[in-house]
Amino acid sequence: MNKKLMFVALAAIGFASCNGGFKQGDGGLLYNVHTSKGAPKLKEGDFVSLNMILKTDKDSIISNSYDMGAPIYSPMPKVQTKGDIVSGLSLLGEGDSATIKVSVDSLRKNGQQVPPTFKGKYLVYVVKVEKVIAKGALNENAFRDRVMQYINSQKEGLKTKEPAKIAAYFNAHKDLKFTKTASGLNYVITAPGSGPNVANGDTAVINYTLRLTTGKVLETSEKAIALKEKMPINPMNPYQPIRVAVGEGRVIKGWDEGLLLLNKGAKAVLVVPSVLGYGDQGGQGMQPYTPLVFDVELVNIVHPNPNAPKPAMPQMQAPTSAPATK
Repeated sequence: MNKKLMFVALAAIGFASCNGGFKQGDGGLLYNVHTSKGAPKLKEGDFVSLNMILKTDKDSIISNSYDMGAPIYSPMPKVQTKGDIVSGLSLLGEGDSATIKVSVDSLRKNGQQVPPTFKGKYLVYVVKVEKVIAKGALNENAFRDRVMQYINSQKEGLKTKEPAKIAAYFNAHKDLKFTKTASGLNYVITAPGSGPNVANGDTAVINYTLRLTTGKVLETSEKAIALKEKMPINPMNPYQPIRVAVGEGRVIKGWDEGLLLLNKGAKAVLVVPSVLGYGDQGGQGMQPYTPLVFDVELVNIVHPNPNAPKPAMPQMQAPTSAPATK
């Protein structure tokens, strides 16, 4: 090998080393395919099920679908900007896995959204494509039927696993002596309060932390816990006790029932099965048939004002099946 060719070869090796074995794509995209099954690549309109870990280039986790216990479902969208995550996914097919680095500068330059507190050069996606249903020449009805058949089969799997998730939580917390109500709510009072319990019609002022049965924290009203769990801190979040109207169906059934068990100052752990939570639809950051664990502190009880004017009689409306949300 002559000196000129040797220099070119060494330069290429040096470039690959600097990028950790990553290849360069359009728009500043870097990608490293770990597994390639040779399946057709994802196209706009395809249905994809994938597991994804999103982190910073300092390895701080932003989101992790594995924590949720099921993959992400999505139609394959159109590439909005060269070098975005959709560009990276279009390099993959069913069974493939890869690490994809998306340039934050490129996203911002093209008006794409970036987490507000993000600091770093890249958003790093570690992706495993679990299932692809190609749109191809299928008509809309046939395509939708195939997608729903797959999603329903995955839901059934989650439903089957729910009792084992709850049992595993109890096994890991044998020091807590739970009581089970007729509805299936499990609770334990970890610190007694004083005075009468909350009643329907009262407003409960509470601090809470929402966890999965694995211990993963999804939400909290307390900043100290958010910092301890290394959660992204939302500057718009006041991190203060929230007010819950009890017995009015404005929150999940597990809360409406569980808060009635508490008096002022009490602390409790509520293990809420999905039938008393977000059911077969799931919620934000939650898969269908997800049991939930709440650490709850009842800070105060606000009783209704008996002298307040009575609301006007509402017009008769058709009942709705939309699930109540917290």
